[in-house]
Amino acid sequence: MNKYRIYIDEVGNNDLNSSVNPNHRYLSLTGLIFELNYVKEIVNPSLENLKQKYFPYHPDEPVILHRKELVNKKFPFGALKDPKIEDEFNSQLLKLLTDLKYVVVSVLVDKMEHKTKYQTWKYDPYHYCMEIIIERFFFFLESVDSVGDVMIESRGGKEDIRLKKSYSRIYQTGTQFIETERLKKRLTSCELKVKPKMLNIACLQLTDLVAHPSRRFMFRKYGINVGIEFAFGDKIIDVIEKKYYRGKNGIEGYGIKLLP
Repeated sequence: MNKYRIYIDEVGNNDLNSSVNPNHRYLSLTGLIFELNYVKEIVNPSLENLKQKYFPYHPDEPVILHRKELVNKKFPFGALKDPKIEDEFNSQLLKLLTDLKYVVVSVLVDKMEHKTKYQTWKYDPYHYCMEIIIERFFFFLESVDSVGDVMIESRGGKEDIRLKKSYSRIYQTGTQFIETERLKKRLTSCELKVKPKMLNIACLQLTDLVAHPSRRFMFRKYGINVGIEFAFGDKIIDVIEKKYYRGKNGIEGYGIKLLP
């Protein structure tokens, strides 16, 4: 039986009080689902080859792809200040995102509506999104009759502890739609894997690059004002739109979901 892992990253924050600010009203979590042998044999070497080609580095000090630094062309991505090199790198990155085999799941929560709707039930928006995304991962695992676990980017200190406790609660008690024993048959670990990007985990880096475009795709899909569009981000959207988890009626409720 193949084993899968969902790698999760977020855009936004979980502070309900910040929801009055239009720039902080929405929180999204995006997960990329990969088969683990495929990660070892194809994904990791492919990404390392791409990074070495454009940003040569010593193995002791690996280059970690991070969207904000790439966009701003900050060290160690100064080579992208050359338009020709930037075009070549972008083209190769898009090709990699297109060619790799993975499934995308994204959840978007309107924190303002969440705060209004659940005035007594103050479920942390981040943990709410995580529960829903784990459900989608479970449904995927059932669809391919496989098992898997969950890895998320570290948020540091107390936040990581809270996330681990939240995952443990989901694992031990199940969710509204998935009974405990049924969930445990598909999830192979009772603990959430929380890792910093500095460990050079290929799929966490790819999730970081996809998370922001995926949120913009959901904005567009749900008729939310997305503001300024970015050409390269839109090209990533064109790629991942074909990668979303699909049910009989498409990606709504499967690959993407709007909360509450």
